[in-house]
Amino acid sequence: MSLDKMSKEELELLSNKDITNLILEESKKSLNTAELFKKIIKLLELPESTFENKIGDYYTALSTDKRFILLEDGTWDLRKRHKSDKIAKISEDEDEEEDEETKDDVDTTDDGEDNYDDTDNDDYSDENEDIKDLVIIDEDELEEE
Repeated sequence: MSLDKMSKEELELLSNKDITNLILEESKKSLNTAELFKKIIKLLELPESTFENKIGDYYTALSTDKRFILLEDGTWDLRKRHKSDKIAKISEDEDEEEDEETKDDVDTTDDGEDNYDDTDNDDYSDENEDIKDLVIIDEDELEEE
């Protein structure tokens, strides 16, 4: 069903991700996060403050949904419009590069020394220091006073 033909009540029953899916299907082009979220806010007639308060949550929701893909230009599109072998190839290349970087960064030498820095640290505070002067008394003792 077209977004234009849906009532506000029908749209409110859908999640933001489902509305995003409909927007991208109808638009036939990729859109950035802000454009998509502003369209949702307009469709649902939400206050403008919603944009600033919820844009981070919306971005997270899109990035965890397998229906969407974030393109190199920073826009979102439907994953089904893109070849899956190309997507997999990119992620495989990134994994290989990451593995090589990790191998270079790891220090495997063991000199038998602790790496503990025993220099004075002024920021250290003993948790019990605040309560060391406290005394426990019974309720009976309180009543006597």
